[in-house]
Amino acid sequence: MKQEKPLHRYGMVIDLDKCTGCGTCVVACAAENNTSVRPDESDKKRFISWMQLYMITNGKPYPETEVCYIPRPCMQCQEDGHGHPHPPCVSVCVATATRVDINTGIVSQIPTRCIGCRYCQAACPYHARYFNWWDAYFPKGKGLDRYLSPEVSVRMRGVVEKCTFCHHRYMRAKRKAEMEGRTEIREDEYIPACAEACPAGAITFGDLNNPKHKINKLIKSPRAFRLLERLNTKPKVYYLSSKEWVRRKADNYLPEELKPVKIGR
Repeated sequence: MKQEKPLHRYGMVIDLDKCTGCGTCVVACAAENNTSVRPDESDKKRFISWMQLYMITNGKPYPETEVCYIPRPCMQCQEDGHGHPHPPCVSVCVATATRVDINTGIVSQIPTRCIGCRYCQAACPYHARYFNWWDAYFPKGKGLDRYLSPEVSVRMRGVVEKCTFCHHRYMRAKRKAEMEGRTEIREDEYIPACAEACPAGAITFGDLNNPKHKINKLIKSPRAFRLLERLNTKPKVYYLSSKEWVRRKADNYLPEELKPVKIGR
């Protein structure tokens, strides 16, 4: 059966040369999507953060040390790495709780279908999926319930959750366009919380299928790359950096002395 191409293909470009590692995108993501924060966040194997922030260095001693921060949302993969038009997580889901939205190209997550087997979590090469170990924690006495968004369902324990590019914002923009008699959503009408909140303007969002969107010019830059491109999952999240060592590390680059030695013919 021929795979139907997405009508839109929303993606993201993150300029690492602009990113300061402030973490505003992480906080905005959690607040926008009703991500619960536990009283004790010390167990990093069981915490939830749809937008994760990593720090890498060039490995050189001071004063030649350079630092780079890498915000990592869901990569919204397009293929499974073997040429099949399904991301690795979608291919292994036994409950069909995750799928690629044909209208947006976004990899969705349906908590009410999820059975908590965590196959998708194991299949994701970017560690962008999180298993919910506890019920949501929003005690009224501490005021945490007052920032909850009515547009996003709070997930129950025992399910996997992930970044959805703030899909509820897409639905809001789509409804507005329909009420105004338009069939297309303008570029500035649908922007995820992380991109809107970034104080450095490091995150650009748009439709990869629309040549008029700014993102299409950015991904053609010689500074552009994607994480673990050798896996051929074709992520819709691109990064920009003028530093060669950053681009090499992004593809899990190994120094010559650590590469496996070829034995035999």
